[in-house]
Amino acid sequence: MTDPSSLPYRPNVGAVLFNRDGLVLVARRADFPNAEGAPGGWQMPQGGIDDNEDPRGAVLRELAEEIGTDRAEIIGEHPHWLTYDLPADLIGRALGGRYRGQRQRWFALRFLGADTDIRLDADPHPEFDAWRWVALAELPGLAVPFKRDIYEVLATSFADFARPDS
Repeated sequence: MTDPSSLPYRPNVGAVLFNRDGLVLVARRADFPNAEGAPGGWQMPQGGIDDNEDPRGAVLRELAEEIGTDRAEIIGEHPHWLTYDLPADLIGRALGGRYRGQRQRWFALRFLGADTDIRLDADPHPEFDAWRWVALAELPGLAVPFKRDIYEVLATSFADFARPDS
């Protein structure tokens, strides 16, 4: 068994994408079948930061890769890196088996497009198979237990963005 403390954290960005009504996009993981009501089946777009890539550029790239559009502008950034550790049964399996968890930089973004711009099928190997808009306060209840603390921090940190555009 791999000792988690011997593994690094994977650098990562996450997107809290707000629509004009102040709701947040969550997407259902394609590898989590029948996850409609199960915690962890739904999450916000996130992904790795490439070598020498700026986190602000990475978050827009990840949006384009995961939901088929980068029609968004950054409106906020959580001031600290947030980390989570994988549960013991996922160490050595998840994240390519090379990481103990992720070190994440989270951004609040305003979606500038229409719902039809969101194309989960834009990538030949989609990460998600469904999406919806939810209230920011719902996020912690949708998260897998090992990510719940981060979603709670984000629900507080980005609360000012969870209002309709005027």
